[in-house]
Amino acid sequence: MLEGMDTQADHQKRAIRAELRERRRTMTSSERESAESGLTARLIELAGRHDAHTIACYLSGQNEPNTRPFLNTVIADGMKVLFPITREDGLLDWTDGESGAEVIGLFGTPEAVGNILGPIAINDVDLIIVPAAAVDSTGMRLGWGRGFFDKTLGSMERCPPVYAVVFDGEFVDTVPSEVHDQRVNGVVTPTRIIEFSAPSPF
Repeated sequence: MLEGMDTQADHQKRAIRAELRERRRTMTSSERESAESGLTARLIELAGRHDAHTIACYLSGQNEPNTRPFLNTVIADGMKVLFPITREDGLLDWTDGESGAEVIGLFGTPEAVGNILGPIAINDVDLIIVPAAAVDSTGMRLGWGRGFFDKTLGSMERCPPVYAVVFDGEFVDTVPSEVHDQRVNGVVTPTRIIEFSAPSPF
């Protein structure tokens, strides 16, 4: 019974991800520019709210909400940023991105190049910013299906606040979920920062 339910949830997730990928792909340049400006302002506001000095944040890929202007701003202001690096075993390493260079990671997404700090480096950050396909009104995050961030967040004993980044239309009433899926503390869109009052599972 549970196995069937898991399979149904997985099919639902695949369908939602495919729809959202297509929606992102067909956004106009003006829509992207407006979203980028708003998202940058909201993320800077978020970092200030949490008095963050060290954050973990991903490099956005093609068609994702653009995190780069935010990252350029906070790095120029002296903030320390850790960037995720995918590994074959499904875990994440982290790098300080010291070289400023980028490579394409295992699954075709951009990754920073720098000193490799290992999986536990994330334990020392003040704020974690993660990608998502969608987030629902309970804080449940729908990722892109590989489970890197769910595994990382689920393994942390003491987790700082975690916020997912999505476009406005990707904050929805509900998303399908399974046992391993992790909720987030909030979601950042180009127009809003939404905090969830439900207790964090971390």
